[in-house]
Order: sequence, then C-alpha cells, then structure tokens
Amino acid sequence: MQRSPMVAAADRHNNPLIPANAGTQIVVRDSWGRFRRTICERLSFAIWVPAFAGMSGGLWKAVGLASVVCALLAAFSLAAPARADITIDVNQAAVQPLPIAVPGFSGAAPYGDDIAKVISANLQRSGLFKPLDQATFTDKTVDVNQPPQFQAWKQINAQALINGQVSVDPDGRLRVDFRLWDVFSQQQLIGLQFTSTPDNWRRVAHKISDQVYERLTGEKGYFDSRVVFVAESGSRSKRLRRLAIMDQDGANPSYLTEGATQVFTPRFSATSQEITYMSLRDDGASLYLFNIETGRQETLGKFKGMVFAPRFSPDGNKVAFSIEDRGNTDIYMMDLRSRALKRLTTDPSIDTSPAFSPDGSQLVFNSDRGGSPQIYVMNADGSGQHRISFGEGRYTTPVWSPRGDLIAFTKQTGGTFHIGVMRPDGSGERILTTSYLDEGPTWAPNGRVLMFFRESSGSSPRLWTVDVSGRVEQAEPYPGSASDPAWSPLLN
Repeated sequence: MQRSPMVAAADRHNNPLIPANAGTQIVVRDSWGRFRRTICERLSFAIWVPAFAGMSGGLWKAVGLASVVCALLAAFSLAAPARADITIDVNQAAVQPLPIAVPGFSGAAPYGDDIAKVISANLQRSGLFKPLDQATFTDKTVDVNQPPQFQAWKQINAQALINGQVSVDPDGRLRVDFRLWDVFSQQQLIGLQFTSTPDNWRRVAHKISDQVYERLTGEKGYFDSRVVFVAESGSRSKRLRRLAIMDQDGANPSYLTEGATQVFTPRFSATSQEITYMSLRDDGASLYLFNIETGRQETLGKFKGMVFAPRFSPDGNKVAFSIEDRGNTDIYMMDLRSRALKRLTTDPSIDTSPAFSPDGSQLVFNSDRGGSPQIYVMNADGSGQHRISFGEGRYTTPVWSPRGDLIAFTKQTGGTFHIGVMRPDGSGERILTTSYLDEGPTWAPNGRVLMFFRESSGSSPRLWTVDVSGRVEQAEPYPGSASDPAWSPLLN
C-alpha cells in the first residue's frame, strides 16, 4: 500500500525513534581484558558499565534503539558491588515513595536539565519515588566524576541521588554519563554512559529511568516504551478516529493513518514494532498489519462477515480475532506465515476480545453464552473452555498480564464502569478504578501499570493509568481525546 507523506511516525527523518543504521560491529570488554565480539542488527546507543565505583576499566556493551540487544555479558564473573541499603519492595501492601534527588545534569544545555526533568517525571508517575524539589538542593556543583557531598543530600532527606553530565562529541553525537548513589551508605549503585543523536535525548532519559527503577525495585522498568491508540476529534456525528502513537509519557505523538477510515482496537506485537488493528469503511470492516519502522501496511485478507478485536500471539506469528456472521460471533486464529485460519469457538453466542497468555498456551476471552458478558479461558487450540468470572455485573475486554499472574478487565455494575484484575483461575478479583466510563485496559511491559481510557458524561475520552495496587491513578499527560490504548513491549 502506498504510504502517505503525512504518516510522520514511519518516516526515519521525522521520527528519531527509528534507527537509521544497521550491521554495526561492536567489542565487549570486561575489566580483565577479555574480549567478546558480536554483531548487532542496529546500533544506536553505547553504554559503559564500570564493575564497581573506583575500578579502572569497565564493561562495554551496546544496545540498539529498535532491534537486537547485542551482547550477553558475563556480569556475574565480575566482582560484585556492596549490597545496597535502599530498595523498594513493590509487593508491600502500602509502599512509601522513596525520596530521590535528581538535579539537572551538567554540561551541554539544554539537554542536561531536560533529561533530569523527564527522569523525575517518570519516577514520580510510577508512585514508587518522590523526586525532591530542586529548590531545596544545597549542593549546586554535582560533578559526575567525583563523589557527591553526601551530607548535603542527607540534610534534605534524599535517600538516593541521580547525577549526570551531558556533552556533545566532535561528530555531533550526544554523550550522557550518569550515576545512581545510595546517599546514606555513600555507595555508587550504577554508572552508565549513553551515546546517541541529540534528537534522541528523551529516549536516553527513559533508559536511565528504567535502569534506576530496576536497580531499586528489582523489576524491569517500563519507561522506554510506546503506546498506540485511537486519536479522536470532531463532533460525535462526524467523529474522526485516527491511529496514533506516542511515548509512554505522552510525548512525541504522531498519526499513523490519515483518517480516511475509522480505526479501532490497535494492538502491539510482543516481538516487533508491528500493530494490528480494525478499520471500518462504508463497505465493511478489515483487519490490518502495520509495520511502524517501514510504514508498510497490509490486510489480513477478506472474510465473510464483520471482523474485529484482533490481537497477536506472544511469538508474533498468529493473530486471534472475532468474526460475526449471520448473528453469530466466534473467535478464530490465523497463522500469519501460512494465512491458515482456524475456528476456536462454536457456541451460538458472542465470543470476542481474545487475548493470549504470555506463553501462548491459552487465551482469555469474553462471551455472553451464560446470559451476560463474562470472562472465559480456553487452550490455544480451542479446547477446555471454562468461565472464570462469577461476580456481579458484566465483564469485558480481558487481557493477560505479561507476567502471567493477573488478567485485567472492564466491569460494568449498573451505570458504573470499573477497571479490575483477577488471577487466571478467577480468584482474587480486585477493582482498581471506578467512574462513569472506564474501559479497555492495557498492560505496561513489566505488568505493574495499566493504561485505559476514561469518559465522563458529555465529555470526550481521555487516557489514564493506574498501578496494580489501585493507589496510583492519574491522567496520562497526552492532552488530546483518545481511546483504545495498547502498550508496546520495551524498545531495544
């Protein structure tokens, strides 16, 4: 399909998230002088990881922006740093946010201050960190190459400190050094160096945020990721619904479609930067695959009846979706390699919204075969179909956590809607949000946060997030009207 020049998100010149180089060779060296070599499909970041503070040499590795992580490093063969005194237990019933200081990075302006602001905003939105007000900082000369004045940071109750330095190399590339410090034990916990093009400075900030989150919680971060969604505009009678994409914090929004058709339910592949979605035209509905890196778009084929609610399998080789034919809606699965189609449900009811378990062995789906919409689970071949929701109300849009431990859903009780979670066997149901209309949950890559869309009476839908505890609920920074969000996997 011919790509429109308006589709900026697929344009390598207009979208800094897409790497332009490929096939770069890198060297991995540890502090004992051992060398390892590997080939990356793409190389856009270089990172330096010292084995521990004060050690000469280091460990070099490279991380691609949108493809293969290059090296498996023998990290456990290195001398381990002293155990950190500060950690965040994300499984506690009530987590007290950790006070953390993030002063502006020194060096090349305006990148230093901007990077620090993005890091602070990321950590604060997680609900696990409390970035301190920079006006309270008394240490104004934080040199990344020198130990901080720990007493000055103790006085303002900072338990952790992130400092950094930004420079621009002669070739024009941006170089960012940062350190994470345990203030009270006076230990360096992380030391990394990133290099990239200047227009990728936000991704550097997201990667630093992920490193800090993982070091202090023991779990992967989710900041270096994107969200695809339906951007809505116009009156209700002439609604324009375009496929759009943005960073997880609402920055860098771009349209992927021009609005010639109405789009619904975009979903990310777990293995690549590819989207599947439904497009509604006057002559019917179609399912499409859209490659974000290339802008290439293709249809899954022609089907008898209405097709909707597509979702990728975890390996990216299959898509499950619903087909409505003569009043009956069933779930089908297509193998994208052979385009072979298999019918999974045959009940004379509405079976829809299929979503795979992380290992691909099961699907959760929505069915009204029991008289009202409820959540069911079946094996990937269609066998073993059984109901797991038994609470009051109507259950829809189920989606399995990438961790495999929870299933999120939309629930309607009377005139109120909720976002909730339950275990895969239906036990442990918890309601996380309640409003006039909350719908369409999608999981962050680490399974700790959900994004959904919320609509108040008489207003347009907006994107919101809530953590799995239900304590941290907030509007997504994206300012426009939006629905049907889908979170990407972590970018490489």
